[in-house]
Amino acid sequence: MTDLHLLPESFTELAAVQPVGYEISSRVVDPVAVISRHSDRLSITLAGVRITRGDRKIFEAPTVGHAWVVDGQTLRPLPADAPQVILRAIGDEDPSDISYATAIKLIRTPPDGILVEAAQDVLHSGKFAAEQLPSEVTIAGLNADLFPYQARGIQWMWATVTRTGGLILADEMGLGKTLQIIALLLMDPPKATAPALIVCPTTLIANWVREFQKFAPSISLMVHRGPYRAGIYRDLQVASVVITTYETMVNDIAIFSSFEWSWVICDEAQAIKNPHSNRRKAIVTIPRRRSIPMTGTPVENTLLDLWSLADFAIPGMLGDRTVFEVEFPDTLEAGQALGVLTDPIVLKRRVKDVAADLPERIDIDLPLELDTALANHYNDVRETTMEKYPVAGALVATLQLQLVCAHPWLRIPDATAVDWEDAKIEVRDELPLLTPKLDRTVELLREAFLNGRKVIIFALFNRIGDLIRTACKQFPATFWGAINGSTAQEDRQQIVDDFSRHEGPACLILNPKAAGAGLNITAATVVIHFTPVWNPALEAQASARAHRRGQTEPVTVYRLFYKDTVEEVMIDRSAWKRDLANETVPVSSRDAEDLKRALEISPVKP
Repeated sequence: MTDLHLLPESFTELAAVQPVGYEISSRVVDPVAVISRHSDRLSITLAGVRITRGDRKIFEAPTVGHAWVVDGQTLRPLPADAPQVILRAIGDEDPSDISYATAIKLIRTPPDGILVEAAQDVLHSGKFAAEQLPSEVTIAGLNADLFPYQARGIQWMWATVTRTGGLILADEMGLGKTLQIIALLLMDPPKATAPALIVCPTTLIANWVREFQKFAPSISLMVHRGPYRAGIYRDLQVASVVITTYETMVNDIAIFSSFEWSWVICDEAQAIKNPHSNRRKAIVTIPRRRSIPMTGTPVENTLLDLWSLADFAIPGMLGDRTVFEVEFPDTLEAGQALGVLTDPIVLKRRVKDVAADLPERIDIDLPLELDTALANHYNDVRETTMEKYPVAGALVATLQLQLVCAHPWLRIPDATAVDWEDAKIEVRDELPLLTPKLDRTVELLREAFLNGRKVIIFALFNRIGDLIRTACKQFPATFWGAINGSTAQEDRQQIVDDFSRHEGPACLILNPKAAGAGLNITAATVVIHFTPVWNPALEAQASARAHRRGQTEPVTVYRLFYKDTVEEVMIDRSAWKRDLANETVPVSSRDAEDLKRALEISPVKP
């Protein structure tokens, strides 16, 4: 049999050769370019289309350079310039290994006179493709037991980023995006000469560090921020992973863009959705081999949000922004058409999608750091209180520090008063409304609301609810309710009923002492403990308002606390008391120790 690849590419020359065993047809067939997926590569082939008695068939050419196709034992011509048209369209790329951006460009805007078709698996959504992968994966150096959906997600991300150079991780809150990224980095640990860069809000720095130390202790870390950060780019090439904030990245873009990073990963990537923002303009200039924006809400306001994320993940994938806005206006039809192109690089799963893989309750501790001004304020309050109340100083100071951690605007006129829950708000211009804890709460609420989730927030101080609502005033059509000690008993169930019946996002802000028992609030699937408590039984009782019989979905429980403050002591003590659930050890045996540590620990860095 003749090796067709060795026959002339020109159909005129082919006809002159008259290969043995084949007939030559003079009827020109319509050309089509077919994009296919082969393991970790995308390829483009040239083919012809014939429709016979309503039956559409595609016949491939031996190579992209051949202007004819093979139809059984018949060789049929394509337009003579078809190979040149395809080769010009892919530029310098190898037809057997084209980029995802080029594939999408050809699908969106086919070359003149040539149809472009994608094989079915090329445009499979990330969610669908991940579901087909094994439920287990072994990753050297990972200290974690992965849920099946996480194992599949990591494998999908590795295959996708290897093929495309980028992707969007859009799993819903509570599904462990951070752990999946850490595991992904362990698949091929970055070297210090080309480290991975993680850019995130300031409030997430402590959590990233904690998660790496817990799940991947072999990975060397560097946190780049503050007055003692690196001054030249070589000072960044000392660890496998560099973690920084968006603000620091913008300020130090000259050194961040001085060498090629193995990865650039953006957490809370809604921060780079605005193409005109300094953050977006800066981060796209950083040389990188692989890019991953992380956000549970890839489209918040307009389809341009998705353009911005996709263009960061795979530069040029969706073309010029102005052309994109014309082609994809903010309509349902345009959104569906865009989804066909972007879904293959987006992994977006909701809790209910993987509920069978999850426990009934997902507990997530979120450590935070006080900024410099708040840390100094914290220390000042401690010292002032101890001087003012020398007898009851320790107890009073501990309560005052809890107030500071809840929000620095909260005040108790009489520090010796019994009822601290009714602390008043006293606005202080030198201290911001949006503290790290309030900022993180707003972000959790924003994502929950955009995904239609209902949320319970537990806070020991009643006016916290007013501060949260002020910080969330931009959220439209949201139900807000509150129950605390001043809420009449006969009104409490009605508030819960209104919350449960509300169509769409809703939030209940509860005092755990007043609403921690007797109420069934299974409409909520997210619980946020805004203020820690000394007694874990009170916290567990509060969480059980949502996580109880009648709940049909997993419940995600967040505990927010500041590192190196009284709150960290409270979290540690709470864990210690839970561990003693089956032990006969008196709680008072650690009271003095915990109180002493609570007053010694300091968030001010030396």
